[in-house]
Amino acid sequence: MYSDKENINILTALLVAHGVRHAVVCPGSRNAPIVHNLYEAKDICCLPVTDERSAGFQALGIAQATQLPVVVCVTSGTALLNLAPAVAEAFYQHIPMVVVSADRPRRWIDQLDGQTLPQEGALKPFVRKAVALPAVIAGDEERWYCNRLVNEALVEAGGKMASLKAVVAGPVHINVPLEEPLFNFNTPCLPDERVIGKIDKGVGKANYSFLEQLLRRAERPMVVVGQHEPINDGATGTSILRTMAVVVAERLAGWPDAARPVDEALTLVAGDDDFLPDTIFYFGGTLVSKRLKQFMRKAGQNATVVQVTPDGQLRDVTMHLDYLCVGSLEGFVAYLGREAADAIGTSNAFQQRWEGLFAHVRATMDDECPPFSQLAVVRYFEQQLEDMEYPFHLHYANSMPVRLANCMAGQHVWCNRGVNGIEGSLSTAAGFSIAVNDKVFCVIGDLSFFYDQNALWNQNLKGNLRIILLNNGKGGIFNSLPGLEQSPARDTLVAARHHTTAQGICTQNDVGYLKADNTFDMQRGVVTLLTENRSRPMLLEVFTDPENDAKALKTHFKAFHKTP
Repeated sequence: MYSDKENINILTALLVAHGVRHAVVCPGSRNAPIVHNLYEAKDICCLPVTDERSAGFQALGIAQATQLPVVVCVTSGTALLNLAPAVAEAFYQHIPMVVVSADRPRRWIDQLDGQTLPQEGALKPFVRKAVALPAVIAGDEERWYCNRLVNEALVEAGGKMASLKAVVAGPVHINVPLEEPLFNFNTPCLPDERVIGKIDKGVGKANYSFLEQLLRRAERPMVVVGQHEPINDGATGTSILRTMAVVVAERLAGWPDAARPVDEALTLVAGDDDFLPDTIFYFGGTLVSKRLKQFMRKAGQNATVVQVTPDGQLRDVTMHLDYLCVGSLEGFVAYLGREAADAIGTSNAFQQRWEGLFAHVRATMDDECPPFSQLAVVRYFEQQLEDMEYPFHLHYANSMPVRLANCMAGQHVWCNRGVNGIEGSLSTAAGFSIAVNDKVFCVIGDLSFFYDQNALWNQNLKGNLRIILLNNGKGGIFNSLPGLEQSPARDTLVAARHHTTAQGICTQNDVGYLKADNTFDMQRGVVTLLTENRSRPMLLEVFTDPENDAKALKTHFKAFHKTP
């Protein structure tokens, strides 16, 4: 029988699954439930050592001999600190050691209670990964979190797992806070835990060959591309990938065919399992679309999920990750261009179903005529951009502007989407415009603009910077959040309602200023921004009503609630 502590049972199951076969265990009461589980796990041989410093080095020796990850388990308090010399040695020798420390509940740390020093991160300079598990597992999301943390640590430890071998191994630290009572051993078996494997045979052909094999075996493969710099491979590799899988890419993805209406398509097929993939490949960074993330999490329940990332860092966007593969989107499409030319023309019914969906959505959007609103501004601006024959770069600020870009933009969009803050969007576009001679357009909301107005207090700016300021007198996105309208604090305190305009800011910084509060003036202003040459930046401030903005966006998505 195993412990009744769910975090310990998840940990034990994953230690076994990741190939741990030896555990050096040290005496103590707080770690006793962990030691009990290690003893009960028949795949693990437990070796008792009283002195923690010696225990660490004995674990090091076993790992050297077996090339497998070895656990060293200690109780709470100074016991953990005694492992530092062995952990440092393992770090510089790249030895797969797994430090498991029991801990007191976080609320008691530094409160003069017994053995309550800060253990989280205590070994951080000398471990490849340090995680602290939740003390209590409350619900499915907390269980996923605990599973993910253990997988993150064990993937970084390296060693052998089935046929996979990590290139770089090293020590990791898993801290396990435990609530009393500690000694209930009434769980008959360990849980069946998801195991994440790392494909890291050196960035190159071996890793990409693994991805290609998965692609060819899949009946319903999907490639999802998050934020990424523009990809230019001469179209060969990207064309091959399109014929091998459905490619879903937002406007921030840098994908050559960026104008795919992802949000609208997903609204249309909600609940239709015929559109669910059986294999998902995730490249790139952040996704803007909440619908897309929810779709991937649903699909991932019954799909093989692979994340491909150059830095080898595990980020489980789908909550169902199976493999972490070290590589890049550029590298993979280049590999396909060289090695997989026979895949051209082999698209299957699943891909054709998605292509038909995208075509239907695009046709519906072409017939759309939104009323004067921020959506209408972005739509008209993007339509006019299609006729421009000069090179340009497009920046959208966070919050509502980048969501409008996801609906309407027809090309790659730059956005500070790493952490999604509203600060610095204008400064980033300004800096970009200094480094290039092409026109640089920035579409930005009022709060982001006024927060970052000093971007225009800059003697380096040129006439290639053009700004569309969407000013509806508040953080307009808050009008789109169901339920928030019930709070009387929404407009003044949450959404920061104001009556500020950019005219004075533009005057004092020698920025050309245009304004519009109706469709005619807006369209004339957009055309002026696109066509007029100036030696200094230009700004078009478009005033809209936040209620109308929210209604226009809601009406836009209502058009996609019926099956085509």
